[in-house]
Amino acid sequence: MTWTAPSVARTRQLGDLGSVTERRMLEGWLTWHRETLLAKCAGLDPDRLARATVEPSSLTLLGLVRHMAEVERSWFRRGFAGEEVGDVFTGPSDGDEGLAGVLAVGAERDFTVYRAEVEACDAAAAGHDLDETFTSSRGVALSLRWVYMVMIQEYARHNGHADLLRERTDGVTGDA
Repeated sequence: MTWTAPSVARTRQLGDLGSVTERRMLEGWLTWHRETLLAKCAGLDPDRLARATVEPSSLTLLGLVRHMAEVERSWFRRGFAGEEVGDVFTGPSDGDEGLAGVLAVGAERDFTVYRAEVEACDAAAAGHDLDETFTSSRGVALSLRWVYMVMIQEYARHNGHADLLRERTDGVTGDA
């Protein structure tokens, strides 16, 4: 039996985030967007996940999953937590940040790596105040709050790409 990207059960409902603390709201929106990316991939086999469907772009759903693992690690673990960890798939210095080198044969592994990276990033932020700062690679002081905001923005932008890729793959549209 061929592996397919697993279905995603929503753990957050956006309506429930309207009157919670700022921290819970930021975490909730980030979780929503993480789940949205995975939902856009759900049910697809490795070949379809690795297929570029919006010409002339070479962007793929699997590439987006890999890219977001890189971006998560870069901001939460390397930046905020100061961990000295290498690249997940490829690095910022190559300009691809996980988008290139996508192979259908690695899809199941790539999803496992993505989920593990999300857990590690959540752990890196846990127990820290949103106002806690770090110095970016460009010498700018940034807060954990800023990291949450940039991650929500990054997912929102790429989930728009995922909408188009999924629709071109098999016609599926919508939030889930």
